[in-house]
Amino acid sequence: MSAELPGAPASVPKMLQRRLNLLAKAVFHAADHCIRAGEQVPTVFSSTHGEIGKSFQMLKTIEAGQELSPTAFSLSVHNAISGLFSIVYDNQQESTVIAPGMEGIAAAFIEAAGMLSEGWDEVLLVLYDEPLPDFFPFEPFKLNIDMPCALALKIAAAGPGLAMQFCRAPEVRDDGEQPVQLLALAKFLASDQKSLTLGNQKHSWNWHKR
Repeated sequence: MSAELPGAPASVPKMLQRRLNLLAKAVFHAADHCIRAGEQVPTVFSSTHGEIGKSFQMLKTIEAGQELSPTAFSLSVHNAISGLFSIVYDNQQESTVIAPGMEGIAAAFIEAAGMLSEGWDEVLLVLYDEPLPDFFPFEPFKLNIDMPCALALKIAAAGPGLAMQFCRAPEVRDDGEQPVQLLALAKFLASDQKSLTLGNQKHSWNWHKR
C-alpha cells in the first residue's frame, strides 16, 4: 500500500518512468514487492475509474480545440497500466482488468478466485484508484481519498502467508466504491482485526483471518 506519493521503482526503465503519472507509479511501487522480472503469474487489475485525471485533461484539450497526443490517449485507456506492467516484468500470462463500480473490491477477489479454481498456483491482485477531478460531483461517487493509492497482493489457494477466508455476507451495507473499500482493506490487513465486511446495497462480502 503506498502511503505517500512514490517514484517508480528501479525495475521500470527510465524511458518509461517519464510516461507514468502518479497513479501508475503507485501501482508499480506496490506491485514491485510481489513479482520478479520474468516471473509468470496471472494478474487481476481493478480500478473504479482508472487514470481519470489523465482522461479529464484530454477532454479539456479537445474542448480547447487543441490536437490530442496519441501517446497520451494510448496511456489513458483502462488497461494501459496492466499492459505496461506486463512489458516491464515480461509477464506473458493472462491479465484481467476490471472497473467494479459500486461492487467495490470484492469483484477483483472473485476474479482471482476463478483463476485459482482453473489451476493456477497464485494470482497477483492489484487494486488502485485516484481522486476524482473537482469537476465531477461527489454523489453518487463516494470517493474520500486525497491521493493516488495502490495495494498489491499475491493470492494462493494454499501455502505460506496470511490464511484468509472470503465469502458472501448477509448484511445489507453501503460502503461506497472501491477507493473507500481499498483503504478499509489495507487497514484490516495491517491490524489485529479478525474480520472485515464490505458491500453495497446489493451484495456484501466478508474477509476473515484464520
